Amino acid sequence: MWNATKPRVDATWQALRLWLGATVLPAQCALCGIGCPQVLCPPCRAQYLGQGRGQARPHCRQCANRLDDVAQLCGRCLRQRPAYDATITAFDYAAPVDQLLLQLKFGARLALAPLFAQLLYAAVQQQSGWERPQLLCPVPLGSARLAERGFNQALEIARPLARLLQLPLQPRLAQRVRETKAQSGVAPQERQANLAQAFAIAPEQAALLPGCHVGIVDDVMSSGHTVNALAAACKRAGAAKVSILVVARTPPR
Repeated sequence: MWNATKPRVDATWQALRLWLGATVLPAQCALCGIGCPQVLCPPCRAQYLGQGRGQARPHCRQCANRLDDVAQLCGRCLRQRPAYDATITAFDYAAPVDQLLLQLKFGARLALAPLFAQLLYAAVQQQSGWERPQLLCPVPLGSARLAERGFNQALEIARPLARLLQLPLQPRLAQRVRETKAQSGVAPQERQANLAQAFAIAPEQAALLPGCHVGIVDDVMSSGHTVNALAAACKRAGAAKVSILVVARTPPR
């Protein structure tokens, strides 16, 4: 039997969960659990997210995949160039810092988003010859997933990052026009097809893109199909260059 109060209860719980993630929970370190006023205690931040962490080994300048030598591009990008032109990442997606991203995405610990923005900003500052985008666009969620989660983690990261980089944020530039399965639940060989034609540029925003350098912001990049599909949509609308700014990079499968 349908319960008329259930949507209201769900909305109330979602609001409470978001409030807890933004206020109460940051009273302890997200990694070690020790009481501290920041989301990470100074020892954990220094040990796991210190300056240059995850950047010691060479990375492909286009997709940020790890390289075993000092080559500019990885073999995958040489064989089939993606739609995006460059990628900057703050650290590799590995324990224990992967738990921080999971806490943001699935635990609504929104206070972690500004930390990720700071780490991305630091990575940008360390990148020699980096060309600044003209605007930032977070990877959009589908309406069903946004309603379920209550927030878009890419947008939560992009907001403080745009302020740090002093760039305009265009959260409605792109739309997810087709609901897709979560990439983590899709077989690697099916991930590209899962994202095919999933994104489109909002008609009222299309005039921004001809000749523009777009910065796409996301939390995690694995196979790269999500950001590649969005970058392709931007290029079809006339963007001259697309750069990816992603908090963590996991090696492609």
